[in-house]
Amino acid sequence: MKASKTLTKNLQAVLVDLIELHLQGKQAHWNIVGTNFRDLHLQLDEIIAAAREFADVTAERMRALQASPDGRSGTVGSSTTLPQLPEDLIDTGEAVDLVVERLAKTVATMREVHDEVDEEDPTTADLLHGFIASLEQFAWMVGAENMKAGSTKTVSPHAKDAAKS
Repeated sequence: MKASKTLTKNLQAVLVDLIELHLQGKQAHWNIVGTNFRDLHLQLDEIIAAAREFADVTAERMRALQASPDGRSGTVGSSTTLPQLPEDLIDTGEAVDLVVERLAKTVATMREVHDEVDEEDPTTADLLHGFIASLEQFAWMVGAENMKAGSTKTVSPHAKDAAKS
């Protein structure tokens, strides 16, 4: 099977957000400070590893479908949907919201392209299903850091609103 232009465009959108998620995860990993630093630092390692793996799977799936993935820094920087992280040190509480926001944005990209991907290639859509489930679990686990007992919200309003934009 050879990917259509639409399938290639959709997978490229997923790829750049996964690459950017990995890069921003590293940026946060290096620059977080504050309460529960070590726990968040280690959680970020897990998210970074998953994002890298998912990006690799996506790019290799593109190649299997005779499409050319583009993971160059200029391409990623100009086409990702993820907003840039703050430049300096980030308090762990703020970092939690920023990470959850970026996880939600990455998932939003996958959900946005899902139906077109599924229509052309259900096998690739199955990959997206796994990525979505994993990233949403990370968002819940990281976001729980800022939750309060008795709250009905599973993510901060900031992160949830960002996923819609």
